[in-house]
Amino acid sequence: MRVVSLVPSLTEAVAVSAPGLLVGATDWCGHPADLDVVRIGGTKNPDVEAILRLRPDLVVANEEENREPDLAALRQAGLTVMVTVVRDLPGALAELERVLVDGCGLGARPAWLDAAREAWDAVRPEAPRRKAVVPVWRRPWMVLGRDTFAGDLLARLGVDHLHAGHPERYPRVPLDELRASGADLVVLPDEPYRFTADDGPEAFPGLPAALVSGRHLTWYGPSLAEAPRVLRAALR
Repeated sequence: MRVVSLVPSLTEAVAVSAPGLLVGATDWCGHPADLDVVRIGGTKNPDVEAILRLRPDLVVANEEENREPDLAALRQAGLTVMVTVVRDLPGALAELERVLVDGCGLGARPAWLDAAREAWDAVRPEAPRRKAVVPVWRRPWMVLGRDTFAGDLLARLGVDHLHAGHPERYPRVPLDELRASGADLVVLPDEPYRFTADDGPEAFPGLPAALVSGRHLTWYGPSLAEAPRVLRAALR
């Protein structure tokens, strides 16, 4: 079977679970570090012709990360495209099983997927719960809003983000409003915007800042098995 992945987390999931199936991935697919496949452009601007030349049996994508016109072009060319929809942890685990077992033809769930389920089943939220703002971009400032996978993971760890009830999933919010939100901390992932110790915390003077791994907060794949431990350590 030949698989092309348009999503970094799905690339890692397929590469770890079924080595040899992947023939193409995006320029942003950095895990596993030694992945040796044809690069077919970005998640938002894949090279459709390059994908067609790879003659994949399956293209895996995500409704949030990839653009519908690109996916429609692939379908129109006769390719099978499996699109994941992820809003929370249970949905992520179910979609991973669908991609790997139903889509890629694995005979059973990979061991890491069971390990991820067990790791999160064992999580008990820390008390007292904390309130956070969670920027995902700056210039302009954008934060986690409603129905996000990252927001669900944080909630399971005892951190409630203050824009969970916003009508948009990734709203633009002025910095002054974020500063005045009454948050206990600001959570700054290193993707999609790469917040660092020198780029992000200074915008929230007096507010504790937690720099967290975007791969563990926003990716649904093998990183989920260690995400509770990694995220909890960063949030302390």
